[in-house]
Amino acid sequence: MKLVDSTLDKNIKPEDVRPRLIVLTFIAIGIFVVLLSRLWFLQVMGGQKYMELAEGNYIRVIPIEAPRGLIYDRNGKVLVNNRPSIGVSLSPPVADKHPQIIGKLAKILKMSVGDIKERLAEKRSDPLKPRVIMRDVDDKTLAYIEEHQMELPGVDVITESIRGYPFGNLGAHVFGYMGEISDAQVSKLKSIGDFSPGDIIGQSGVESTFEGLLRGQKGSQQVEVNASGRPLSVIKSQDPIPGHNLMLTVDLNIQKVTEQALKDAIDRAHRTGKADRGARADAGAAVVMDPRNGEIIAMSSYPTYNPELFIGGISKKNWAELIDKKNNYPLNNRALMSYPPGSAFKPVTLMGALADGLTSPSETFVCSGKWTGLGKDWARWCWDHSGHGTLGLTAGVAQSCDTVFYILGNKFYKQGEERLQYWSKVLGFGSLTGIDMPMEKRGRVPNKEWKRNFNKNNPAYQRWYPGDTVSLAIGQGDLLTSPLQVASLYSIIANGGMFYRPHVGKAMISWNENVKTEFKLKPEDKRKVPIRKDIITFTQQALEQVISQGTAKGAFSGFPARVAGKTGTAQVSGKQDFAWFACYAPADEPKYVVVVMVEQGGHGGSIAAPAARKILATALGIADRGPGTVTDTSR
Repeated sequence: MKLVDSTLDKNIKPEDVRPRLIVLTFIAIGIFVVLLSRLWFLQVMGGQKYMELAEGNYIRVIPIEAPRGLIYDRNGKVLVNNRPSIGVSLSPPVADKHPQIIGKLAKILKMSVGDIKERLAEKRSDPLKPRVIMRDVDDKTLAYIEEHQMELPGVDVITESIRGYPFGNLGAHVFGYMGEISDAQVSKLKSIGDFSPGDIIGQSGVESTFEGLLRGQKGSQQVEVNASGRPLSVIKSQDPIPGHNLMLTVDLNIQKVTEQALKDAIDRAHRTGKADRGARADAGAAVVMDPRNGEIIAMSSYPTYNPELFIGGISKKNWAELIDKKNNYPLNNRALMSYPPGSAFKPVTLMGALADGLTSPSETFVCSGKWTGLGKDWARWCWDHSGHGTLGLTAGVAQSCDTVFYILGNKFYKQGEERLQYWSKVLGFGSLTGIDMPMEKRGRVPNKEWKRNFNKNNPAYQRWYPGDTVSLAIGQGDLLTSPLQVASLYSIIANGGMFYRPHVGKAMISWNENVKTEFKLKPEDKRKVPIRKDIITFTQQALEQVISQGTAKGAFSGFPARVAGKTGTAQVSGKQDFAWFACYAPADEPKYVVVVMVEQGGHGGSIAAPAARKILATALGIADRGPGTVTDTSR
């Protein structure tokens, strides 16, 4: 049987096969050229690229955080430092894969499973990055974890440098706290450094303002790792450059006393409040300032908080407590917030009226306790309902007589040019002081335009009345000022008419402490206020009489230094009175301005003034037992 038909071979001619072979040959050559070209490209042109990709499978670049600059007080005492912390971290992906690890770790660290899950769930820029579960773990626990490493996948013992606060919550509102950078901040801060998602930066206080100075330059390590990602060896390392150190104008000792004096004032308000309601006195602020240059010597806000809560990311529970109204918002720096100042504002009315010729040092006034200058239907009471009788301008300041300032306020209104608002702004109200700290409020100096806009939906309330100016004259109505602005006002009075921008930054010290660079005030940071010298001198004398024979006499009885100041008791709708006291000393050569404000604390002379006395005694180096029990009913 034939397996192959021989007739097929006979039918295929050589001339038919040759063209086909040529085509197949060219196809084969083309394929070979393409393969050869690709091989050449991979080895020569793309060799470096693919080598880097290959190395990426076992080499990791690990950033090394730069040590953050330290923060010192004006005398070189460390206020904020860095300290090593040994802790325990857990990888979120591993915890998801082996959820039983959470329970094991909870028992070892004596934490709740819920707390660990909360840590793992915290929002981070890198969801795969291990979360620090606990810091400052004791040696016994660390040893146990390392001995049982095989049973605890994803759990690591870590060493890190964290912010240290030797004095706890002291100065928290000045120093500020640290936190993870937001996406918006990454873009915003490009001008001062190279920031990446996940970076930890200053979020408040001087930690925020001086971020570019305190922050160093990151280093890096190229580390060989095994298949599970554990480091095997360091291939190459670049050391980080530490941040610069920051010296503040703050005096540690005066800061301590200021915070304690403010707390004592709040406690005093609770004890001396009226029996039928008590004084809530749940918050307050105090500022100590050098009137010769604008340096902030101390700044306190109450309630306060511990910046250590933010290290490694604050827990949801702690954050909720800090922003809870019931806790009076401890994160708020009340020294920079706005409040009605009450009679602490009266020196503005006094100086403005003298400058505009609305009154003179020799003018006398009659106070019957009830003023009817706007008509009987619009009568207003002086805080002393029995009246002060006939008194001069100086006594009007010393006794904080409302009638005197009602009269001056009415004279301002009759001018028709909003001159009281003008002088308020000249003396710094309604605008930022420019302090080198975030979150300062500009306050408010109300005028016709403001009232019209504020009541745009209520036309009946848009008109500016004489009573609005009269209220402004005694520091009431819709006027809002911060304790810092009040401190700036009294600094202007104390130094004879110069405004200096308040500031807390004093100097930069290089990370190796070889070079110290003092911060200098720029020309725009200081200015002469357009008020005559004789007017300022008269105001100084009147403020001294507040202490010697006026509303602060009881608070400063027996105090050996000359002090000039003013009490204030601000009425706030729906709340109890706010207690204010502003002063400077020594009156003949001022070195310190002190302002104390207690929210819903009662009267300035009995609550805020004794606190200012305690602060001044420390600042001036005076051994002082204090005034004892003080009674004040003035406003």
